[in-house]
Amino acid sequence: MPVSRQGVVLGAAAYVLWGLSALYWPLVEPTGPVEILALRMVWSPVAIGLLVLALGRRRRVTAILRRPRQVALLALGGVLTTVNWALFIWATMNGHVVDASLGYFITPLVSVALGVVVLRERLGAWQWAGIGLGAAAVLLLTIGYGGPPWIALGLAVTFGTYGLIKKRVGVGAVEGLMVETAVLSPPALIYTVVLQAGGGATFGHVSAANTLLGVGAGFVMTVPMLLFSAAAKKIPLSLTGMLQYIEPIVQFLVGLLVFREPMPVARWAAFALLWLGLAVLTADAVRRRGPRPEAQARRDPPRSARSSRTAASAVRDPEERP
Repeated sequence: MPVSRQGVVLGAAAYVLWGLSALYWPLVEPTGPVEILALRMVWSPVAIGLLVLALGRRRRVTAILRRPRQVALLALGGVLTTVNWALFIWATMNGHVVDASLGYFITPLVSVALGVVVLRERLGAWQWAGIGLGAAAVLLLTIGYGGPPWIALGLAVTFGTYGLIKKRVGVGAVEGLMVETAVLSPPALIYTVVLQAGGGATFGHVSAANTLLGVGAGFVMTVPMLLFSAAAKKIPLSLTGMLQYIEPIVQFLVGLLVFREPMPVARWAAFALLWLGLAVLTADAVRRRGPRPEAQARRDPPRSARSSRTAASAVRDPEERP
């Protein structure tokens, strides 16, 4: 697929907006993280439903609902994204934006590791080197923190596992999100009603701005999703995979420059190791995609090489952003 400049701009804009979402959640205060998460779960089906209608994918959603196995897997994926978003919202509201960005930097390495453990894929030397550098970064942070970086690891593991499930389900990102959010919305609605009835809710009781921001919790992802949907049709998947690093870079800069989070030497060193590991992994993935079509036609790669390439491309599918 030829590279479209417009597609690159649209894709980059989508990831910048996803990265800037770290600025959104503190604006919803004094609403707490749990209530914000519930509001997001209540309003997300509305936002995604409008997106489904705009893209003309209603029949695809209906088809998924007729397959119980897919619905069950998507529900499990929805639980994982709920935990992921709970961690992310809490982190952004409690001075851990840099840790959140670290989690999304680690995610591609977790995806590769899951490919080895779950799918029995085989890695090359450079891929093992990338994972080793990532593990060294986590070890360095563990020593520096006096314990594992639980926020980053929780974000990486939940989203990496979510990506694995979505690969197994094999449905479109927008349709899958519609089912995931619809399945989880009723419990969130019940929680919100009980909170309102018990007098412990802030939504609708603080100010008009706070109420609108609460509603926006479900819509904040819609604009970047629309931008990405437009970009995905114009640029190759390999390029969108590289653009995905914009999101955690933006989050990192927000934590560093806006929220002024501390960056001790150990944390800088850990990030340097992690970025080096991702560079190695990305370079190896690009190299493995290098053979021209005519060369591929002359000889198929051996099975081990195909497995290794699959693991190298385990960087999350950008359209699977929850």
